[in-house]
Amino acid sequence: MNYTSTRNSSISVTAAEAIVQGISDEGGLFVPVDLNALPKFDMQRFIELAAKDYQSYQDIAYDIFKPLFDFTPSMESELRNCVNNAYSANFNTVGTTRVVKLDDSGKGAAHILELWHGPTAAFKDMALQVLPGVMNLSKVVLKRGGEKTLILVATSGDTGKAALEGFKDAQGIEIAVFYPEDGVSEMQKLQMITQEGENVHVFAVKGNFDDCQAALKDVFTDMAVIDRAKQNGVSFSSANSINWGRLFPQIVYYIHAYVELIRTKAIKAGDKINVCVPTGNFGNILAAYYASVMGLPVNKFICASNSNNVLADFINTGVYDRNREFCATVSPSMDILVSSNLERLLYHFADGDSSAVNKWFAALKDSGKFEVDGKVKAKIDESFFGGWCNESETSSTIKSVFAKYGYLMDTHTAVGYKVWQDYVEQSGDRKTKTLIAATANPYKFAGAVYESLYGAFIPAELTDFDGGYYPEEYIETPSNPDDDALSRLSSRSGIRVPATLKGVREKEVRFNQAALEKGQIKEAILKIIK
Repeated sequence: MNYTSTRNSSISVTAAEAIVQGISDEGGLFVPVDLNALPKFDMQRFIELAAKDYQSYQDIAYDIFKPLFDFTPSMESELRNCVNNAYSANFNTVGTTRVVKLDDSGKGAAHILELWHGPTAAFKDMALQVLPGVMNLSKVVLKRGGEKTLILVATSGDTGKAALEGFKDAQGIEIAVFYPEDGVSEMQKLQMITQEGENVHVFAVKGNFDDCQAALKDVFTDMAVIDRAKQNGVSFSSANSINWGRLFPQIVYYIHAYVELIRTKAIKAGDKINVCVPTGNFGNILAAYYASVMGLPVNKFICASNSNNVLADFINTGVYDRNREFCATVSPSMDILVSSNLERLLYHFADGDSSAVNKWFAALKDSGKFEVDGKVKAKIDESFFGGWCNESETSSTIKSVFAKYGYLMDTHTAVGYKVWQDYVEQSGDRKTKTLIAATANPYKFAGAVYESLYGAFIPAELTDFDGGYYPEEYIETPSNPDDDALSRLSSRSGIRVPATLKGVREKEVRFNQAALEKGQIKEAILKIIK
């Protein structure tokens, strides 16, 4: 398979080139030249997989990965080893993923697709555990194995830690992560600033995720910086979902989940399902779209936004407008106003018209908004539903789901669940089974989840307890506020804290330098290069 750029359809590169380069020279994103060339899963293959006693995530991943590359037979065996190593001991005993049925009477059935059983307790592990191996294989194919690669990552929380964990101490690779100073949860921040590894760099930035992402995209197209890097024997790449190598591994879990639904007799082979994804950068839901191109029977893609509802508005109106107040929410990984991966979908829906994509995104850069044409809007209407929920609705969803099912969900998954409920009410679709992507373990946002269930925690030093509004069990003096948030939530909910999140506070803080101004990001990157 060859890949082209969303902003220059005359470009054609191999998978290895797309993955190592990360982003096209003119700023476009790499996409398959021909969607019909993507590997196909037919119903017979789904049935065969579902008939097995044990569903091998690795087998499905290899089935999907192999046709995307032009590796030699010997390289194919290395790819197989790469896949097997990524999806084995790094994940907990529950399995690589898990599908949990929540039967909501009168509303069909929601099936929660848990994607957080990896080492950092977030769905980004599903791609970032395998990407380092795939990238190094790609460098070998391109005969660039001796070249140093600097991975640049903008993160709204989860991508940063997952990328750091995946690439730590990887040979021939350095990684630099930039996160918004006040735009991640305390647990997400702790995971990043305590990261081990000799090749890792972590920077806080004064601003939001969009600022970090825009600055790094600028680096990828700044020839002066690129030339300086080349002089020092360094090339740039990305571990964000703008990199095709980050995106395509996410296709696997949607195919695998469909097989699991067949195996548990929740559906029959060939039945259409809905896929609901809480998303800010549009990558996770775009992976579901690619899965549908490959054979996954999807009725509707439900795009769930938080109060930063630029995607929901776009799906409903065809107008993308980032000229709005940025909201810092309890679901910070979705606090994004410029959704990079939407560009890929629009390229496909515009039938590969890169001039249209250039026009739209030039308008977005200049005026902060653009509007797609009627043909593209019709395709969006046919496939997508857009919805959003506010902070209060997020909190009440966490509480109601736990009260009804005893199921504890994080703030992002709650956004997805609430928007799915809205979809059912608005569409009347009460029969189609729905996969709702659970993107993070609830303990990554323990404070917000605890408050949703039990009300605000008031430390003793902040109140004079007199038996009034606060039950006595709320009043304690935490010796360690963050770890106490985990233990309080665990003791009251009865849900175990993941081992990967225990004791993070006790780890050495390695990256505590002052937050960068946006204009200092390039300077920080140049220092790493030197």
